[in-house]
Amino acid sequence: MNHKEVITMMEETGLPFAYHHFAEGESPEPPFAVFLYPKADNFSADGKAYYKQNRLNIEVYTDLKDVELETKVEAVLESHGIFYAKSEVWIESEKLYEVLYEMEV
Repeated sequence: MNHKEVITMMEETGLPFAYHHFAEGESPEPPFAVFLYPKADNFSADGKAYYKQNRLNIEVYTDLKDVELETKVEAVLESHGIFYAKSEVWIESEKLYEVLYEMEV
């Protein structure tokens, strides 16, 4: 999956989103999402990247637990044939829940 395809997938969630972060003061009201590629796990052969695989993180932020929204995001991921790991944390300083989806694309 290339960057353009990831953007298309993010649009399918229906959430406002940005790559890595929103500019200061431009963050929308929750819910919203951020996506980024924190690392790559490339396979090399003969000193070259033979097969490139990026880690993709999608962070969904809400002010209340929203199971229906999570189900919608997960349906989008599954429609693209993506296997993901999911975790959740409450960010006290922001008063937001972050649901993190980690996958390889």
